[in-house]
Amino acid sequence: MRVRVLVRPKAGILDPQGVAVEQALPALGFGGVTDVRIGRLIELEVDDPAQVDEMCRKLLANPLVEDYEVQLLDGAAGTAS
Repeated sequence: MRVRVLVRPKAGILDPQGVAVEQALPALGFGGVTDVRIGRLIELEVDDPAQVDEMCRKLLANPLVEDYEVQLLDGAAGTAS
């Protein structure tokens, strides 16, 4: 089964990448953007999706400063664009 894990900094945790992007967007002509958060997207093909939560807690995310969300996909391989 295909699984997608979204990892983001927890609310209240400083996100220097997000701050840098938020400050750069107006200079590029994109106004009205606030609270930018930068995270990671991890896609996995797994036999047992029940193990993904443990994978996140032990390796894929730092539970002290990051939240994660697990999404079960349809099992089809992703396509490149």
